[in-house]
Amino acid sequence: MTNLKLYLIPTTPSYEYEPYNHIYLINASSSQEAYQKAKLQLDSNIPQELPEYESYDIEIHNLPAFPFHESEKYDILNQIFLNTKGFEHMAYFNVNWNDYTDELSKLAAQEEWSNTTYPDKKILTNYMVHTYKKLTSEKNIITNKEYGIFNTGLFTEFYQPIYAYHDKNGLQFLTAYELGNMNISDRPPRANYFTDPSLLLFDWHYEININYKHILKDITNLQRIPDRLKDDKNILNNLNGSIDTMKKRVSSNYKLAIPQYYEGKIQLLLPLCLEDDETPSLALTVTKVGNFYQGHTCLTLDMAYNNARLIAKPESNWLSTDEIITE
Repeated sequence: MTNLKLYLIPTTPSYEYEPYNHIYLINASSSQEAYQKAKLQLDSNIPQELPEYESYDIEIHNLPAFPFHESEKYDILNQIFLNTKGFEHMAYFNVNWNDYTDELSKLAAQEEWSNTTYPDKKILTNYMVHTYKKLTSEKNIITNKEYGIFNTGLFTEFYQPIYAYHDKNGLQFLTAYELGNMNISDRPPRANYFTDPSLLLFDWHYEININYKHILKDITNLQRIPDRLKDDKNILNNLNGSIDTMKKRVSSNYKLAIPQYYEGKIQLLLPLCLEDDETPSLALTVTKVGNFYQGHTCLTLDMAYNNARLIAKPESNWLSTDEIITE
C-alpha cells in the first residue's frame, strides 16, 4: 500500500461565487500536504481552516486537471475506482443519497425528514452525507472485495440498528438479523460525536462573544432575521436583550441548548426570541473556547433542525417538528 492518499479538497474556482461548491483531487501524504499542494496548484479559494478532508487510501494517476462541480463527485469517483484494478470496492457508497431517502425513511422509525427549507427529505439526505463523511474520518466504513457496510445511526420502529450494505448488486439497508441471514458478522459502530460530553452542556456563567458584524451586516445572514426587524433601529438592543434572556432560560433548563456538529467541532444551538418573549425566531450558534463562548452566527429554525439532526433527533420543544411539513 502506498503512503500517498487521494484527498478531496473543497474549493471555489476564481470565476465562481458560491463557496466551496467544487472538488479538487490530489495525491498527498497528509491533509496538511494536500492543502499546501492545492494552494500552489489552484487559482481558487480553499477553506483557510484545515479540516479533515475526505480521503481514500489509494494513490491515483491521471487525476482530473481541474476542479469539478460537487454534483459530479459520485460519477467521477466511481469511474476512477472502477478503472483501478484491485480498488473496485472503493466505489461502494459513492452514491447520490437523494435516490435512497424514500427507501430508508420507510424502514426507519417514523420521522419527518422535510421542512420548508429542506423539502423532499433533504434533511435525511444531509444526514446520510455527513454521517458517511464522519464515519470515513473515524475509519468505521468496512469495505472488502465482496461488500461495504456501515452503521447509519438510524433505527427501525423496533429499535434495530439499520446498516447500509453495498455489494455488486447495489445498495441495501439491512438489520443485524438480515445480515446474519447472509452470514455477515460485521457490525460497525455508529458515528461518535461525544468524545467530550462537557461540550454538550451550556455554562451560563461564561461570556458569549458575539460576531455582530456577521449577524447584522452580512447579507446572507441578515436575510435570516425576521423581516419586520431588519430595519429596526433598535435591533442591536433587541438582539442583546434576547441573548441575556436566553442565558437565564438555559440556566433553568439545560435541554434548551441543542448540540450540532460543524466542521469537526461540537457547537450549541441556543434559542433567540426576537419578536416576542415566548417564540424563538433564530438559533444562535456558539462554540466553547476555554472559559468563554464564541457566538458565530444565527440560523433559521429550519437550518438549525437540519444541523442538529445529524447528532440526534431534537426533542426540545423550541426546535421540534412542529414546523416540519409532511409531504
